[in-house]
Amino acid sequence: MSTSASTPQITEAEWIVMRVFWQKGSATVGEVVDSLAKDSDWKPRTIQSLVRRLHQKGVLNSEKRGREFHYSPTLTEKEGEHAAGQSFLGRFFDGQLAPFLATFVESENLSSTEIAQLKQILENNKEA
Repeated sequence: MSTSASTPQITEAEWIVMRVFWQKGSATVGEVVDSLAKDSDWKPRTIQSLVRRLHQKGVLNSEKRGREFHYSPTLTEKEGEHAAGQSFLGRFFDGQLAPFLATFVESENLSSTEIAQLKQILENNKEA
């Protein structure tokens, strides 16, 4: 799946679940529950609902193996992050990257290392 306007909105909770799938590649709901048990107080049914919603949105594939369904992401983590960034820019900055960067850079105290990293990213992008 490529990132585009057709990539569905993913909630904060769904992002947490997607990160498990990106780490594991493929997992059952039970494996996701086990992965999230130490970091969240979500009930297994909550996680099951989140997985079902992600599957309905088309960002998870499912495959029945024996008695269990195994789910895997249909988009990479990078594609998901890009889609989320595009959604954010669309909602708050009319889809424009430059005003967002200007607002962010002007309101943050960036270290000289961070400034150098941003310059390098921009230079690399200019060459592409």
